[in-house]
Amino acid sequence: MLKHLSRPIHGSAGTIARHFTTAFSRRTSHATPSEQDHVPAAPPLSRNTLLKPHLNYKNFVKNADAIADNIQNRNLKGADIHAVAALYAQYTTIITNLNNLRGRRNEIAALTKAVSSPEDRQPFIDEGRCIKETIQATESELSAVEDSLLHQGLQIPNDTHPSSPIGPELNARVLKTVGTPRTSLLAGFELKDHVALAGALGLVDWEAASLVSGTSFYYLKNDAALLELALVQYAVTRATARGFVPVITPDVVRTEVAYACGFQPRTSEMSQIYDVTTATQVADSPRLCLAGTAEIPLAGMYARKLMDERELPVRLVGFGRAFRAEAGARGADTRGLYRVHQFSKVELFALTTPAKSEEMMEEIRSLQEEIFEDLGLCFSFQGLPFVLEKFSNHHLPFVSQRVLDMPTEELGASAYRKYDIEAWMPGRNRWGEISSTSNCTDYQSRRLGIRYRPASTKREPGVEYAHTLNGTAIAVPRIIIAILENFQLADGSVVVPEALRSWMGGKKMIKCGA
Repeated sequence: MLKHLSRPIHGSAGTIARHFTTAFSRRTSHATPSEQDHVPAAPPLSRNTLLKPHLNYKNFVKNADAIADNIQNRNLKGADIHAVAALYAQYTTIITNLNNLRGRRNEIAALTKAVSSPEDRQPFIDEGRCIKETIQATESELSAVEDSLLHQGLQIPNDTHPSSPIGPELNARVLKTVGTPRTSLLAGFELKDHVALAGALGLVDWEAASLVSGTSFYYLKNDAALLELALVQYAVTRATARGFVPVITPDVVRTEVAYACGFQPRTSEMSQIYDVTTATQVADSPRLCLAGTAEIPLAGMYARKLMDERELPVRLVGFGRAFRAEAGARGADTRGLYRVHQFSKVELFALTTPAKSEEMMEEIRSLQEEIFEDLGLCFSFQGLPFVLEKFSNHHLPFVSQRVLDMPTEELGASAYRKYDIEAWMPGRNRWGEISSTSNCTDYQSRRLGIRYRPASTKREPGVEYAHTLNGTAIAVPRIIIAILENFQLADGSVVVPEALRSWMGGKKMIKCGA
């Protein structure tokens, strides 16, 4: 892949470039604090870039075999840890040569001043001129090596939690299952899917959206529009009650920020991302894209920031629109609202010290389960007290739910570990993801420059990289699917979860023509 850059360096000049350093921080591949010495910081991605990723190249080299296994376990294409190791070795050789040349240049300068005769100075002047030209030429050559090292380093995924299952999605470990999947037999009538229900109840207009925006877009109307607003307000309220600070995020972000968060697909860089351009935009201006999730602008809020440890943990709950360009590429999943190009989403985000990130992951998961439980989606029938007298228990709407520890091939590049929460969706006759939680350790913070000063330490003074975590509080279309399909009654009406009624004018039922 990079054979032209992996040749050995010959001669005293070699190839030289600017020296740049990066402080190592502890990664999950067991690099100790004493091993976290200075290494090159990745150079800017372009002359207009705002971010300078700080990758732990020494850790990459030391743990190359384990990282290669991790790449294989994740079934990633294009990530080559051995290319990174070769480029880093080349870099260190060049830096050694550069230091030698600069040392000789200083010696020559001193010798030139020490002699008074022009004839005696001339050889030193000639050698100094030669060294200067060599340094200038080889600095630009090493610039290409640095760029290649950065490019290859950014393809390396996060480490993987030792408890994460290995392999494809079917290897996911079920951590919890609550309730029994609802079927037509249990309900006592033929269950409809959300597309049929939405059509009969006048909730969604796909035809008009297709004309206006294209396939996989939609209009939410009538009670569905109120349902979205209620879900957003409900989730934000529950999160703020648990100490999360509310944020309304921008939907347009710099593409480099999206990439720094690991929001890249496994196949094509552009298959998930909508680029934003303007008629007056110059070719080399910073690229913009539509955010795929509020996680991206929430993480970006803290880019290039240095905090004190006492400021951690940071808990944020953000609301924004999520844009996914790949929505139409997954067959049956594209029916209705399940996989769409644009949707509203409430996102949980946290910054912690490395020692606290796993604890925070469990806190986020607990909040997610609480949100769904109180909606009546997963753990109880709390949304339906007023129908207790009208319907027998086997007619009661309910949603079975399960929590999964996701396997390696389902982890995004940034995720160290990921939990998925799924709801049973009768219309699909299978489980559907409604939420996820990821611990990204220092993957995003190294790329965004999110650091903190430890409160007290016996180590030398310094800074460390924070850990970032994210989780879905509400992905509106998926929750609407779960509510419509599981809270439907035999007459075609749908029960409104009790937790949402105060934001829907006290409405208890969604009925045709109501």
